[in-house]
Amino acid sequence: MISLLSTKSSFSIYPNSPSLHFRSQTKAQSINFFPCKIRLKITCTATNQPPTPSKQQKHSNKSKKSETEGEKGIDPVGFLTRLGISHKQFAQFLRERHKALKDLKEELFNRNLMIKDIAYGFELMGLHRHPEHRMDHMEWAPGARYCALVGDFNGWSPTENFAREGHLGHDDYGYWFIILEDKLREGEKPDELYFQQYNYVDDYDKGDSGVSIEEIFNKANDEYWEPGEDEYIKNRFKVPAKLYEQWFGPNGPETIEELDAIPLPDAETRYKAWKEQHKDDPPSNLPPCDVIDKGKEYDIFNVISDPAWLEKIRAKQPPLPYWFETRKGRQAWLKKYTPTIPHESKYRVYFNTPNGPLERVPAWATYVQPGTDGKQPFAIHWEPPPDRAYKWKNTHPKVPKSLRIYECHVGISGSEPKISSFNDFTEKVLPHVKEAGYNAIQLIGVVEHKDYFTVGYRVTNLYAVSSRYGTPDDFKRLVDEAHGLELLVFLDIVHSYSAADEMVGLSLFDGSNDCYFHTGKRGYHKYWGTRMFKYGDHEVLHYLLSNLNWWVVEYQIDGFQFHSLSSMLYTHNGFASFTGDLEEYCNQYVDKDALLYLILANELLHTLHPNIITIAEDATFYPGLCEPTSQGGLGFDYYVNISASEMWSSFLKDVPYDEWSMTKIVSTLMGNKQYAGKMLLYAENHNQSISGGQSFAEIMFGEYKNRSPESPASKESLLMGCALHKMIRMITFTIGGDAYLNFMGNEFGHPNRVEFPMPSNNFSYSLAKRSWDLLANEDVHRNLFSFDKDLMNLDENQRVLSRGLPSIHHVNDTSMVISYTRGPLLFVFNFHPTNAYERYSVGVEEAGEYQIILNTDEKKYGGHGLIKVDQYLQRTINKRVDGLRNCLEVSLPCRTAQVYKLTRILRI
Repeated sequence: MISLLSTKSSFSIYPNSPSLHFRSQTKAQSINFFPCKIRLKITCTATNQPPTPSKQQKHSNKSKKSETEGEKGIDPVGFLTRLGISHKQFAQFLRERHKALKDLKEELFNRNLMIKDIAYGFELMGLHRHPEHRMDHMEWAPGARYCALVGDFNGWSPTENFAREGHLGHDDYGYWFIILEDKLREGEKPDELYFQQYNYVDDYDKGDSGVSIEEIFNKANDEYWEPGEDEYIKNRFKVPAKLYEQWFGPNGPETIEELDAIPLPDAETRYKAWKEQHKDDPPSNLPPCDVIDKGKEYDIFNVISDPAWLEKIRAKQPPLPYWFETRKGRQAWLKKYTPTIPHESKYRVYFNTPNGPLERVPAWATYVQPGTDGKQPFAIHWEPPPDRAYKWKNTHPKVPKSLRIYECHVGISGSEPKISSFNDFTEKVLPHVKEAGYNAIQLIGVVEHKDYFTVGYRVTNLYAVSSRYGTPDDFKRLVDEAHGLELLVFLDIVHSYSAADEMVGLSLFDGSNDCYFHTGKRGYHKYWGTRMFKYGDHEVLHYLLSNLNWWVVEYQIDGFQFHSLSSMLYTHNGFASFTGDLEEYCNQYVDKDALLYLILANELLHTLHPNIITIAEDATFYPGLCEPTSQGGLGFDYYVNISASEMWSSFLKDVPYDEWSMTKIVSTLMGNKQYAGKMLLYAENHNQSISGGQSFAEIMFGEYKNRSPESPASKESLLMGCALHKMIRMITFTIGGDAYLNFMGNEFGHPNRVEFPMPSNNFSYSLAKRSWDLLANEDVHRNLFSFDKDLMNLDENQRVLSRGLPSIHHVNDTSMVISYTRGPLLFVFNFHPTNAYERYSVGVEEAGEYQIILNTDEKKYGGHGLIKVDQYLQRTINKRVDGLRNCLEVSLPCRTAQVYKLTRILRI
């Protein structure tokens, strides 16, 4: 551990790269040397080294390590044991997976000083400013023979800024290293120090004070060494020579024979006498050594260092502060140099491969023009001057006990038929989300993608925000403003597959077919044609794990939803029938490497960022998604219940309203009760209304649109659709786990589907937007929004989602009534399209008075207001119903739902 000033720091070695990297927890500083194959062997001669352990001791240590792991609660099949599941094949699979994980960590540890360093690849890879007036570019391309950086800064020349194999630019792992020196201004002389550094961020610092480098070095010597210390360090013979002259005089004996002829006491006695004689001398005149004659023939001088002095020397900090004092500020750099790659320069990486030359957008590029409308793709160097760079104002909000997530797509978030920007979203949508009562936003389509119509799921550049919405600083502002409104920001991340584009994406990146992806059929998605990552490769792990950490470190993201895990977990990409047998989750079609990647991702994210939230979207509900990794799980915080939205969509399209099954609704929404608390539910997300689908409001309000709006039948149809819309959202919101999601606009019943511009619609943007103007009208959409806002406030004020799972006691398929309790709250739903009930009995455990606190049929929500005010307060009857001791006789108009709260307890 090396301490730099008052900053906690660590010196980490990245064996993948030819560089040494110094990372500080407060502000990153890097010291890079010329690339070469480095092998470090550190031997401490100052202390006694422990003996090499024997085989028996090694075995004992392994046993102790195993016992320690057991004490920490590591059990590869722990969650199976806890749930009482007995399945030998799956249990064996989990044990083998755990062993493979330990082996993988050991391999990663051998290549990294700490395993977590694998998540910081973005500090070395790609294009970075180096304090030694230069830019460094590092790229992984094992299949290339030559690598260069080309761009408008060098006239797109492949021979000006390059690295060649065997010329300090290429290592055994396939990493290429290019140094681009800043340009010396005309009339300026090179720096005195070859390794002169500049504090590129600060305009002024100690380096601009006018103190010469010689003065600083002299100051380092004067202040670092105490008087006389450096004298003995520089000349190791000076101590014995001085002592020799002191004892024997200037003409002392020169041979062993002459020494033996002098009848003097032994050396130790003479030295002690001399030391006693000079005990009152200042410390600087005394040597920092003791002379002890051990009587050994192979001793040369019989001189050993004074232990106290030696310990003092070892405790000294390296004189790095003096080196950093030689750093100059940005003003000095601007005076002497111009940047080798100016801000907003366009560039690509050039490779010479066995199949010929090719150009690619760098894999680690952080700002990219993907090449739409027939234009050539390129990366953009984003390095605004410090005075123009974005400064963060807000910190991460506190993670709430329940999540109310507002799913958004920036491009379609505006009301005009165009691609909206980050700034548009920040100014217009974020205030609406806050007003609506949500406490998190989840962004889809933010990561760079070439084809807009793919909604952003065919990602081409995993480290870049989409340039079609704005700059990286614009996105930082969006996240910062969201945090200022106490909104968490989640990212829908796609690590399950990648776009098949070549020049802008990763496919055939270095001219070979096995760089980031599998070869052959396994390298392509079975139906979508996208590329499949090779999760067992260390460099791919380095790329993907660093990518997750990048979004948190660079953009302050609060969490991730991992998109379409079933695509990556199985070689059939999830396109297979699942019966629920555990054998299906451990057979030959399961990608164990993908599972290991997800475990590592969760462990690293939660270690580096304890408040991070990870959500798994897996249509196959892989066992242990939300179980701790130490107990055989994958470590996610939540999983998405995809079945819920599919059920609602199926009911609305294919099942008559009076034939809906209440049993199926409850069983589907509750999911697996063992994991219901970790479940994220939604009635509909973006999938239901994008490209060929329909929003639920479009389905339910369709009859209204097809008739004259003034006809009584049309208005009644609209009110019935509105009533069902509220009920679907209310039961989905209140019956599940701790998390709920809603897609942008559905809270007010957006009447149109989403359709991105594509050839089939003549590239029209008419449906690639949101109709926010509907909220300004006093009609059904504003009423629906008022209800949704009060529903979110119900959780904010009554803590509905965080109260644990509901107790469902009444599910009647004949009357189409569902009732359940959650804490002091009673929820009652009547889904029947025509039947109303005046005195319907539902059971409650606690006797007392129950008050309606939310009613879907209120007129302010677009209802009929059939339940009168005097019916809002109900008292229990001492009658056993639904297996509970008491009951309420409530009024249930058709297609309505009520929330009762126990306001007064009666003791009987």
